[in-house]
Amino acid sequence: MPSTLALTSLSRHFGETCAVDSVSLSIETGQFVGVIGRSGAGKSTLLRLINRLVDPSSGIISFEGRDITALKGKALREWRRDCAMIFQQFNLVERLDVLTNVLIGRIADHGFFSSMAMHFSDEERAMAIQALDRFGLVPQALQRAGTLSGGQQQRVAIAKALVQNPKIMLADEPIASLDPMNATLVMDGLKSINKDDGITVLVNLHTLDTARAYCDRIVAMRDGQIFFDGIAAQLTDDVVRDIYGIAGLESFNEAVTSTQKFAVSI
Repeated sequence: MPSTLALTSLSRHFGETCAVDSVSLSIETGQFVGVIGRSGAGKSTLLRLINRLVDPSSGIISFEGRDITALKGKALREWRRDCAMIFQQFNLVERLDVLTNVLIGRIADHGFFSSMAMHFSDEERAMAIQALDRFGLVPQALQRAGTLSGGQQQRVAIAKALVQNPKIMLADEPIASLDPMNATLVMDGLKSINKDDGITVLVNLHTLDTARAYCDRIVAMRDGQIFFDGIAAQLTDDVVRDIYGIAGLESFNEAVTSTQKFAVSI
């Protein structure tokens, strides 16, 4: 049986810049994979390529033996349903209530206009409430999404992705702007989805400690290429220095601490 998700010599160029450079990667069903690396290493572009928000310049994406790079129209929309995407910016409709935002995750099954007309079944509404309950957000179901905290909005975004019934969940820096408590709630939620639902999770992360604590497998990118692929125990100080291109691990930890303090302050 083929790997659930396989990338073969995948590249993406933006003008003269090569954001992703000949990446080959196989990810089996049910893995929790963290992608790390410096800003500009190609992490976000890699996830957008997998979801087909960005088309590859060359290479192949396949899922269970099916060529994802060839999909168009309805087949592409169905792939984006099966491969849910969570963004750092939450991607919610702030003027709509929380429950409706979650139900919008059913667009691929209904079509855009039906979803915007709120033509959802009782079964789908129950599904959305159940997803919110997993994140402790049922009391906020009828509250406008824009009134929630950043951490709450991100958990709503995950609930929205969950009702798509995805096979793969991609998360692009989902905790980058969150305080430590909310970051933990979001990561715990993703881990629960991975373990309890058997959904494959790929998450871009900006802190090593988080990657080590949650991920079964860590992939590091540098200059658009895969620089490291292994388990947390193999991620030694020397490897970390090479990944981030820094003189010492102490300076890296200081940089991370400064980033976290800035994120909390905003």
